[in-house]
Amino acid sequence: MRNSIFSAVLVAAALAAWSPHATADSRLVPAPLPTTDADYYDNGAPDPARVALGQQLFFDKILSGNRNISCATCHHPLAATSDGLALPVGEGGRGLGVTRDTGVGPDAIHERVPRNAPHLFNLGAREFSRMFHDGRAQPRPGYPSGFETPAGHLLPDGLDNVLAAQAMFPVTSGTEMAGQPGENAVADAAASGDLGAVWELLAARLRGIDGYVDQFINVFPDIQGAADIRFTHAANAIAAFEAAAWRADNSPFDRFLRGERGAMSRSALAGMRIFYSPGRGNCASCHAGVFQTDHSFRAIAMPQIGPGKGDGAGFQDFGRERVTGLASDRYRFRVPTLRNVAQTAPYGHSGAYDTLEAMIRHHLDPVRSLREYEPSQLRLPRRSDLDAHDWIAMQDSAVVAAIAAANELAPVELTDREVSQLIDFLHALTDPRMLDLRNDVPAAVPSGLPLWD
Repeated sequence: MRNSIFSAVLVAAALAAWSPHATADSRLVPAPLPTTDADYYDNGAPDPARVALGQQLFFDKILSGNRNISCATCHHPLAATSDGLALPVGEGGRGLGVTRDTGVGPDAIHERVPRNAPHLFNLGAREFSRMFHDGRAQPRPGYPSGFETPAGHLLPDGLDNVLAAQAMFPVTSGTEMAGQPGENAVADAAASGDLGAVWELLAARLRGIDGYVDQFINVFPDIQGAADIRFTHAANAIAAFEAAAWRADNSPFDRFLRGERGAMSRSALAGMRIFYSPGRGNCASCHAGVFQTDHSFRAIAMPQIGPGKGDGAGFQDFGRERVTGLASDRYRFRVPTLRNVAQTAPYGHSGAYDTLEAMIRHHLDPVRSLREYEPSQLRLPRRSDLDAHDWIAMQDSAVVAAIAAANELAPVELTDREVSQLIDFLHALTDPRMLDLRNDVPAAVPSGLPLWD
């Protein structure tokens, strides 16, 4: 307790000392407390054998309908657990990260994946209770599985946490991992909405690989033989790997919270004050807590790029409304954590902004930024038929007006210097351990499928 109090006092003192706009009536959002092992699943120490199994599954293309894409393709350690693109190039694409293309011939992708691939840092922290941009996977005690998801009451029980529940769904998406109808049995089941069949078909593949069977038996007490393997076991292992590999809580900001006075630069400290000052940046009104998110859903007039989730005319994406059914939730998306944000561009649910500065300046006047958005900044592999869809929503003045009308952010005035200081603070949220993740890539996977395209 004494350390926690000391940290809070230290932060407040530093904020006051380094503010470029220190006044007698300045107010600050209380500084967050440092993280501890108790903030994470398994007290920050998941079973190493389960983590190792999850690592192999995460990189194994055996979990895709056409055996040509893995979880890692869109969430790769070498791309800061994302892919560096505004919208992912899913099933049918070739390559990795910003070099990934849309494929050729009959195997080429049919459309872009509708939303930006979010990074996976700190998702093993217990407070991350809602998954996906619209929060469509979340705990729900009244459900048999314990989770509310797109599968409803059909989601199997036995999932360890909501991160594992999330891992059940990319394999069911035709554009992400399943493939298109007629290409394979998994894709056919996904297209018909038979999610249970998707999970059973993939589990059957794992049962036929001795290298996996032995590991599943070793890791899960309820598995005595291959016949006992279920896809929920795979999802639990993948979640354990993600939680263990990408815990990022040793940034300069974290060290500062723990009492290391020199952890952040003078400019970063000034940026921190702007961030936590309601009268200045007011960033912490949404990006609160130790991970810089309050896990709420906000409408901030983000440009709509690509197919979205297919709601409404003109490739709109209604965001949280798709989950709640409430018109008031239209165009609201989950507030992202800002950990390692300097490494995880592009930004926004549609990946509209390519730089931290561009994203910050959008927040200063969201409606103006929306109306003046320049699509040339998009990180997207080009293809004429896909390109024609990317801008449909933004070419519809009624759609743009509706997105603007839903905006919840009031304009904020910051100088160029203050924007620069904010950027320096956001860089101080980078955990140096997350800058080189090559060791997270296994040498091989039990299926024998290639790790690289």
